[in-house]
Amino acid sequence: MEKGKRRKAKQSAGPVRDVMDIKSLADYLGMGKSKIYALIRQKKIPASRIGRQYRFSRTVIDQWLHEKLITHPGGNEQMRLFPPEPGSQ
Repeated sequence: MEKGKRRKAKQSAGPVRDVMDIKSLADYLGMGKSKIYALIRQKKIPASRIGRQYRFSRTVIDQWLHEKLITHPGGNEQMRLFPPEPGSQ
């Protein structure tokens, strides 16, 4: 290696972090960040606030999702996680 140059350490593909921020959660759930903020305001999603930022436990979110998902009585088809808001149809 040449003098004065440093190699960047490669990031390992280690265990998935359990704590997510708004962007990570939005990506994880396939929703927009504005929808996540709306769910927080409505107290419909488990969130922790640290200072001015929200954090979410992947374990708690997975458990919350499991409780919220509705299964069609005749099979395993997943239906809406949240009912449509009035006037959105």
